[in-house]
Amino acid sequence: MSVLEFAILAPFSLFVIINPFSTVPLFLAMTPNDTPETRVRMVRIACVVATVVMLFFALTGQFIFTVMGIGLPAFQIAGGVILFFIAFEMVRATRQPSRLTAEEEELATEQEDIAITPLAVPLLCGPGAISTVIILQTQAVTFGHTLVLLVAVAVVYTLIYWILKGSSHGAGWINPIMLRVMRRLMGLLFSAVAVQFVVNGIRALDL
Repeated sequence: MSVLEFAILAPFSLFVIINPFSTVPLFLAMTPNDTPETRVRMVRIACVVATVVMLFFALTGQFIFTVMGIGLPAFQIAGGVILFFIAFEMVRATRQPSRLTAEEEELATEQEDIAITPLAVPLLCGPGAISTVIILQTQAVTFGHTLVLLVAVAVVYTLIYWILKGSSHGAGWINPIMLRVMRRLMGLLFSAVAVQFVVNGIRALDL
């Protein structure tokens, strides 16, 4: 895969799997008594924390595989299958499944500051996002690919920051119908990306 192709794949895959638009309603529901300024501060902290966590996995993914004795093709295949099911739920579901349990949602609503948890982890940096960045890291065969991946992480979370910052004053600008259409469209496209991860893993197997 060329650097240019990777530069398109990496930010697209990360943005789709994180899907910040689905986080907006939950974010507003968890901060009903906070001012817009307080919400913006939470968003800023959450995006910084999520970026640091994702950069860590983007840089150490293959080292973790070596320590745990996991082959890269095996992780590509397993990760691709998991991401495909996430994409399938995005296409099929009439309502975006919550990334928090009922107990976590209740606790988050009671917390004074939700910036680090649950906003940063797991809403903006959950298992799906971490799996995606590690899989992408296995595709980074040159220094140029790795640099593109690190920049993609920073760019995606910068974009997410502006989306959530805009929602801090209310989510009236989000059309529910368009939100559902976008979720299904992104799910369809991401399912193709997930299948490609599996194909790449199978090709890399030494059969």
